Amino acid sequence: MRIAIAGAGNVGRSIAQELIDNGHQVMLIERQPKMLRPDRVPAAEWVLADACELASLEEANIAGCDVVVAATGDDKVNLVVSLLAKTEFAVARVVARVNRAENEWLFTEQWGVDVAVSKPRVMAALVEEAVTVGDLVRLMTFRQGEANLVEITLPPTAPYVGQPIHAVPIPRDAALVAILRGKRVLVPSPDDPIETGDELIFVCTAAVEEEVRAVILGPASTERGNQDQG
Repeated sequence: MRIAIAGAGNVGRSIAQELIDNGHQVMLIERQPKMLRPDRVPAAEWVLADACELASLEEANIAGCDVVVAATGDDKVNLVVSLLAKTEFAVARVVARVNRAENEWLFTEQWGVDVAVSKPRVMAALVEEAVTVGDLVRLMTFRQGEANLVEITLPPTAPYVGQPIHAVPIPRDAALVAILRGKRVLVPSPDDPIETGDELIFVCTAAVEEEVRAVILGPASTERGNQDQG
């Protein structure tokens, strides 16, 4: 995909590098000359411009982007960028960073925002993208800790459906950190039962991902996973 990111601070650059590592084309738009640091993300296209100005976005060919990310540290700027990207350039997917929790209610479709990302909403937003049922989906990699955030949506055939969490032999180096059930986000406790359709969120090392898959979905799921990878 071709992706434009407004804001080349630490957040914008981190997003850009991750997307580039995943094979996408990324353009970073920054209005402050002192923040223009192409050496930090050399594979990105860097543009010195104000992303709140229509002419700047036209010159950057925002209409040719699949996704626009409004990642500045100013919520007002992120809202304006989102609105322009969606209404003036018909960008298919607009993701906006929410800096202040009290402003979160503004980040809606009316402002052109498809996904608003704030600390309380990060996990829910990520899981919305993971719709696979009956498989393990890696949502995020924590590079420094060498751990991953993974999600499993429980099919009816999962071996521990209906049983409490304490009955599930979760492998060492893996932790169940949340359960998404419908529109609710549950903090798991040992006596909580898991149900069909639950989205289980784990933090685990890459080395135990297949063990987590086998425990939660049954041994046959690991064989399917290996066949898919092959």
